[in-house]
Amino acid sequence: MSTDPGNKTDSAQVKPVKANARDENEAIARKAGASAGHGPMGGMAVAQKAASFGPSLKRLLGRMRGERPLVIVVVLLAIAGIAANVVGPKILGRATDLIVAGVVGKQLPGGVSKEVLIEQLRAQGRGDFADLLRTMPVVPGQGIDSTALGSVLMLALGLFLGAMLLTFIQGYVLNGIVQRLVYSMRKELSAKLDRLPLSYFDKQPRGELLSRMTNDIDNVSQTLQQTLQQMLNAVLMVVGVLAMMFWVSWELALITLLILPLSGVAAAVIGKRAQVQFKGMWASTGKLNQTIEESFTGHALVKVFGRQREVEHVFAERNDELKRSAFMGQFLSGMMMPVMFLIGNLNYVVIAVFGAVRMSQGQMPLGDVQAFIQYSRMFTQPITQLASMANLLQSGVASAERVFEVLDAEEIVPDRDGELPVTEGLVRFEQVSFSYSADKPLIEHLELTALPGQTVAIVGPTGAGKTTLVNLLMRFYELDGGRITLDGVDIASVSRAQLRTRLGMVLQDTWLFGGTIRENILYGNVEATEQQMLEAARATYVDRFVHSLPDGYDTVIDDEGSNISAGEKQLITIARAFLADPAILILDEATSSVDTRTEVLVQHAMNRLRQGRTAFVIAHRLSTIRDADVILVMEQGRIVEQGTHAELLAREGHYYDLYESQFKAALEVDDGAELAGAAPGGGAGGMGMMG
Repeated sequence: MSTDPGNKTDSAQVKPVKANARDENEAIARKAGASAGHGPMGGMAVAQKAASFGPSLKRLLGRMRGERPLVIVVVLLAIAGIAANVVGPKILGRATDLIVAGVVGKQLPGGVSKEVLIEQLRAQGRGDFADLLRTMPVVPGQGIDSTALGSVLMLALGLFLGAMLLTFIQGYVLNGIVQRLVYSMRKELSAKLDRLPLSYFDKQPRGELLSRMTNDIDNVSQTLQQTLQQMLNAVLMVVGVLAMMFWVSWELALITLLILPLSGVAAAVIGKRAQVQFKGMWASTGKLNQTIEESFTGHALVKVFGRQREVEHVFAERNDELKRSAFMGQFLSGMMMPVMFLIGNLNYVVIAVFGAVRMSQGQMPLGDVQAFIQYSRMFTQPITQLASMANLLQSGVASAERVFEVLDAEEIVPDRDGELPVTEGLVRFEQVSFSYSADKPLIEHLELTALPGQTVAIVGPTGAGKTTLVNLLMRFYELDGGRITLDGVDIASVSRAQLRTRLGMVLQDTWLFGGTIRENILYGNVEATEQQMLEAARATYVDRFVHSLPDGYDTVIDDEGSNISAGEKQLITIARAFLADPAILILDEATSSVDTRTEVLVQHAMNRLRQGRTAFVIAHRLSTIRDADVILVMEQGRIVEQGTHAELLAREGHYYDLYESQFKAALEVDDGAELAGAAPGGGAGGMGMMG
């Protein structure tokens, strides 16, 4: 390895930064612009955006463009079904007229025409009854025309059955459209998460993202299923009923229209307030999920530090916040129906009074009055339904907005089509500059060269910026300036997937998924044979402990790996990297969470893994990197020293201080343990003397 000859020990000009728990946390804090939040996993509240119902609804419905032919079919089915429904009351009004005419006609003297009988009644001073007869299809002396009545009733029954069948088909087709829309949203959101930069996840709490991926998507699905068909039918019903009302009596229709402004004002006022509450409700749900996820993930840590009260306090606060927003949203939503029913009942009373007056004056038949009263109910019912569905739609659109916020997030720089040749392992950092925040420069003009097969160790105190270097090599973050090359090829000119097939990484925090040990090892290379998997396991000492398990390699472990030890988990991750056979290996504190005896096995496994590969090793335990070809010492973001273990000790500089501090602390701990054991009544000796 070589550096810029003009600046051997100060090749990376970096601004000092505050040290956090690890280099990653330092990056998260600077990138997010805030420190970790409540809970052992940390987290931040998501900024609230102003609700934009119209544009969001338009965007949500616009996703149905690919289903346009089926949408047209749904609309046509809805029109046909509503047409059958709205004609029904008029036909039933005709049936009522036939029944009333038959009852009245049977009581009238026969042998005279209807017109003559009306004139006789007027002559007798019974003008009101004469006007009433004028609106009826009555035949004096004749009873109910059962043939005509049966035909009318069969026609009405056929229309209602046809409307029901059309509505059923409409619902079936529309449900398929909605499910495909939600499926595409869920698929697009999943793909979007793969295209987001690591800095985005630094800013977003895990529980919040999970809530958007699950709760919000499910809420959009339920909202569309429950509202689209009902709202489409309600709108068409309003139009159809209004047309029939003008056909029956335009005067009464105008009276009915007077309720529209009142209904619209009520719906707008209540709906606007409900939208804000529903938006807050789903945001509060995300925060609560974040708290629950953090608390249970770090349950043991919470117990160890006795932070149960703090966690319970945070949970209670966010639970109370959710309760308030949910109560107000549901309360406002529940107000809509009573208000609309009140307006509808007022309209019903007015129509009944005016209709009775017109009928008594002979201007409307009884059947038309009955039909109009039914139309007035049918008119207010879809308006009430629209108002109720609007509140439900507010909740769904609020969830859709939260999903769209993720879909609209800035993506990583698109991959290029460059080719990466067979990798030998020559890595160069050429004038590399990088910062997590534009106003806080971190690395400036870094020059590094790692030769093929070299082991480059990076050491330094917590927060020195060690992990940043390997994150840049993995392209977890994009450079602000300069470039990194692999065998002379700029890594920014090839796809991330192609680059990462040449890189292997073993982290301090082991990650295993729910499955067998065999499946977890094969995750490094799904095309590997059984023999190759076994060779990787033997080379990394996994084979030693697997045979002590009841099911061997078929032993099922959970995603937390709680049924095997920390060292065994680490060995499995090393075996996984071994099976991937990378040209470049990155080991990030891979032995810091295991005991000394297990560390020996892990160290031997990593030594085998490093053979013939360029390796970058990040370590706090300096004993693990003594045999490194080159050791880089970083402090406060700067490379302050480099050389072999022996060379750096001989200089008695920063590395020497780190080395001395570690081993002196270890000796002091050992001396303290010996003194405690030798003390009277202390340790095994003390107990033996007392015995």
